[in-house]
Amino acid sequence: MKVKDLPELERPRERLLQVGVENLSNEELLSIILKNGTKNKSVKEMSLEIIQQMNGITNFQTVTKEKLQTIKGIGLAQALTLLSVVELGKRIYLNQKNLLKVSFHTASDIYDYMKYELTEKKQEYFYCLYVNSKKELIERKLLFMGTLNRSIVHPREVFKHAYLCSASGIICIHNHPSGDITPSREDIHFTESLVELGKVNGIPILDHIIIGEDQYYSFYEEEKIMNL
Repeated sequence: MKVKDLPELERPRERLLQVGVENLSNEELLSIILKNGTKNKSVKEMSLEIIQQMNGITNFQTVTKEKLQTIKGIGLAQALTLLSVVELGKRIYLNQKNLLKVSFHTASDIYDYMKYELTEKKQEYFYCLYVNSKKELIERKLLFMGTLNRSIVHPREVFKHAYLCSASGIICIHNHPSGDITPSREDIHFTESLVELGKVNGIPILDHIIIGEDQYYSFYEEEKIMNL
């Protein structure tokens, strides 16, 4: 059955107009985003099937284009549309957190803030969180994306952005796609060089967090950094 064959008040767009977007089900919202179903399946049926295959909408936060395209009926265009909607939702959430003056007092605070951004990534991502003297977030910056096991980060970029946003401290975060949070020799040497540069520049490195599979490593908690 096509959406146009449904009673008017059961059609997602008509229901949105009648009852408001906040009162639509997840299936109805997804139907509006996807727009079209397949030859043998309405967009509502396909939306319900997608949610079931994803085991709920929570898992959309880490979904990939490749995963979406394994679902029958989802082509490249629809996969990219869904990824864009998910990313927009993440940015709205993070911007709202910024407006609420997110502050970081423990390594766990940092991990909770960044874990959904970095969990299940297939390559390394290196972020810096720039904070004021109260350890409130000023700006979050993705500085580099690397290959599976290698990320090239230049210390100059780390401190350049700190000056641009008048930061009082820097928190570094990167992920290990393998899930193993043990710092590599390169991680240790790079962190040591950043800490020394932070002392010279008067903008300390407050912590360096490595995020793996449902866990993290904190250079500060392991007493490798003594600035907090």
